[in-house]
Amino acid sequence: MNTPERTEPRRPRAVLAIKGARAARARTTFVRVVARQLNQIAPGTVRVHTAPTTHNGRETRAVVLYAEAGALPTTAEQRRAAYGLISRAFPEADWTRARTYDARTGVLAADEPTAPAALGLDTAKGARQ
Repeated sequence: MNTPERTEPRRPRAVLAIKGARAARARTTFVRVVARQLNQIAPGTVRVHTAPTTHNGRETRAVVLYAEAGALPTTAEQRRAAYGLISRAFPEADWTRARTYDARTGVLAADEPTAPAALGLDTAKGARQ
């Protein structure tokens, strides 16, 4: 016996396309604004690397700003401002782990330490061949 199931009405594709375009514009604006603000903090910044550290028994945060050519010489105030900007932009991120923000793409990624393959420390069966 067939019993009718309730289904939600389908949204027209145009509605989905408009919502997707709005989300894409919002994301593009976010990336552009954060990149501009990082450039105001330290001109040429393209990446921000953060890592939790301990100094004299107190938990702190190491922050390094990078340009295309490498690490930028920065002051403590610039590093503090960059970390504040990134942590406010990504409040849901777990800041107890090392993270890198790429201002060109807007991606905040966790930095996972990896061992060189020559050491053979990979435990995955497919990794050793």
